Amino acid sequence: MNWNIEFLPEAQDDLKKLDGSVRPQILKGIQKVSQNPLSGGYGKPLGNQSGTDLSGLMKIKFKKVGIRVVYKVENIENVMKIVIISARADNQVYEEAEKRRRKYNL
Repeated sequence: MNWNIEFLPEAQDDLKKLDGSVRPQILKGIQKVSQNPLSGGYGKPLGNQSGTDLSGLMKIKFKKVGIRVVYKVENIENVMKIVIISARADNQVYEEAEKRRRKYNL
């Protein structure tokens, strides 16, 4: 079963900023993960590390292009909500994910 994919407005902007050659890879990966986005599936759970609390959020790593996608699974509506799409650059992607999480109360 594929889960519905929703993007936060900022995540939609993140996607638009990606290089045109990378964007299709990221979208294809997100689509694949939407088949089983829960822990134990394709995504990996995040937690409370290095001062950022991302408990309940999941990540997808695109190692070849250095991109991380952080998302929230909403079981009630079967939604995979994309929080951020960004280069890993230290912990910046996770710090920004935490800010967006607080902003949208995820």
